[in-house]
Amino acid sequence: MLKLYYARPSAYARPVWLALLEKHLPFELIPIDLSGEQFKPEFLALNPFSHVPVLVDGDFQVIESLAILDYLEVQYPSPSLLPTDALSLARVRMVQMVTLNELLPAVLKLLIHNNSPNEKSIELEYARMRARNTLSFLEDLLGCSHYFAGEQLTLAEIVAGTLIYRMPDLGIPLTNYPRLNCWSEGLLTRPTWRQIELSSEEWSSFKRRMRVIPKIWQRRRHQRMNALYQKQMLAE
Repeated sequence: MLKLYYARPSAYARPVWLALLEKHLPFELIPIDLSGEQFKPEFLALNPFSHVPVLVDGDFQVIESLAILDYLEVQYPSPSLLPTDALSLARVRMVQMVTLNELLPAVLKLLIHNNSPNEKSIELEYARMRARNTLSFLEDLLGCSHYFAGEQLTLAEIVAGTLIYRMPDLGIPLTNYPRLNCWSEGLLTRPTWRQIELSSEEWSSFKRRMRVIPKIWQRRRHQRMNALYQKQMLAE
């Protein structure tokens, strides 16, 4: 059986979790506590870069969410989550990449610093501008289509749909993007989306933790670097 090492709130793990559900695949969820469990030797043996998700399929393990999604699409092609024509495929890939490379960094910045009185306002405004710019691009790309690839739900929805509906919670209302808003509301009615949904308590807890987790990660990485340095010195 497939095994997915994940954390419920993780923006990288949730699309993989959702894809497994949309493909109706049997799998086991193995939670990883991101307050430090990802730095333990057992998990580092699965992913030396200490982050989720990790997919294990028999003797093969895959890291990085986009690589996992591609693996699932080829290894378990039905139902398909990728179009085959060039134009639609390019649209799906654009949505995936701008979501992870533009929208997600803005979301993380807003999560970590939105309520911090000491944060420079210019940095927060840049994060808001970056998020709005991405949403405007996606609004135009979606156009009047039901999904980004027309009538087919794809990895574009799997990746972008797990982030965009949260934007109002971060001070960016979707009413300014009516087509995206309608698209997002439609996704949230799907049983798979409801299955991975965070409760209001989980979401509030996650937002609070995001203000301290980066410091924990930094401390753990420094400890790991020091341990590796000491190991190297002893080896010499």
